[in-house]
Amino acid sequence: MLTLARIAEDPGTLTHRLESRDGARLVFRPLAPGDAQGLADFLAGLSPESRRFSTFDGYDLAAARELCAAIARYDKLRLVLEEEPSARIVGLLEFSLALPPGDVERYRRAGIRLDETTDCRFGPTLADDHQGKGLATQVFPLVRQVARRLRKRRIILWGGVLADNPRAIRYYEKNGFHRVGTFTGPDAQTSLDMILNLEPAPGEQA
Repeated sequence: MLTLARIAEDPGTLTHRLESRDGARLVFRPLAPGDAQGLADFLAGLSPESRRFSTFDGYDLAAARELCAAIARYDKLRLVLEEEPSARIVGLLEFSLALPPGDVERYRRAGIRLDETTDCRFGPTLADDHQGKGLATQVFPLVRQVARRLRKRRIILWGGVLADNPRAIRYYEKNGFHRVGTFTGPDAQTSLDMILNLEPAPGEQA
């Protein structure tokens, strides 16, 4: 069984190379301890609008160091998209293998019983200059593969998706997520809960 410790010891088990639709060569791989500065540059470069849609605790070197120090220590798996050959980080994709009680209760009220043995949370963030180019859709089959290799059967959204972010909602629905309900977050903004059942896509290896 694939575990966070095993991934940290052998990042190559989840590393893939791909080419974006505009010809950029990219590496999809687990976050590494030496990524702090590159991750800090990525976080600092996010626009105010991108930050509004994200869930990070900070956007500086200290925040990046905390994320790198957390590798295989808790319940989080973080993967990056990195340009070749510049090694610039242009995306951060986060999995959480723990389910907060608030999420469990909201889904329970919607008639869905979450289980940490089969369900996980997911949240992606792309650099502003890589948004709107189809990259997130291109990468999503790899996201599905990671979740299934972690023995997960369903994915819910980490923090939901803001109701006033129609592009993100369309993206999730295009990739198989279904709306579960709405909730008001601590910032008084309305968000949607969405869930994906991880049946293999046509032609995709389980």
